[in-house]
Amino acid sequence: MAFNQFRRCLSTSSRLTQLVKAPVEVHGIEGRYASALYSAATKTKKLDAVDSDMKKVEALLSKDKKLLQFVRDPTLKKSFKKEVIESTMKKQGLTDLTVNTMCAMAENGRLPKLNAVLASFQVLMRAHRGEVDCTVTTAKELDSKTMEELQAALKGFLKKGQTLHMNAKVDPEILGGMVVAIGDKYVDMSTSSKIKTYTNAIKEAI
Repeated sequence: MAFNQFRRCLSTSSRLTQLVKAPVEVHGIEGRYASALYSAATKTKKLDAVDSDMKKVEALLSKDKKLLQFVRDPTLKKSFKKEVIESTMKKQGLTDLTVNTMCAMAENGRLPKLNAVLASFQVLMRAHRGEVDCTVTTAKELDSKTMEELQAALKGFLKKGQTLHMNAKVDPEILGGMVVAIGDKYVDMSTSSKIKTYTNAIKEAI
């Protein structure tokens, strides 16, 4: 209910007749806020300005630990958080769209999810620029040669005009092999997955 009110507010203030579809789907409450802001910013031709805003907010939260603690504190009154966040963001020279989004999040008790909204918005912006998110998880860190070979192989799945935005993660629990998530595709080639498959097959056979 609260999110729908926020979306209607954005639509009214921006004179939007129809929401612009986001380039990729981002999930959760944070995804809904990020998508609504992306849509409003695109429709009003302020996408670059809002993207700059979101990067400023991310840098501010990273630098100002007291502000980060304030944003994450669920015990403060919503009206107080809205007042402070509105004043703070206006001093940063952010666009009305961004300030209104932050205020709506404060009113709806969603400010603790601000970092997640910022991250979701950047996912949308990377997709907008033709960058394809790819996360590769391995049991141990890959050497530079293997990483280069993997990047070359993954680029073969991209469409014309797209670029690869690769993130390498290490998770010892997968034991070996790798797990690859690229765009909306997910491939589990981990040793732990194979062991689980074999174990289940043995259980069914007994």
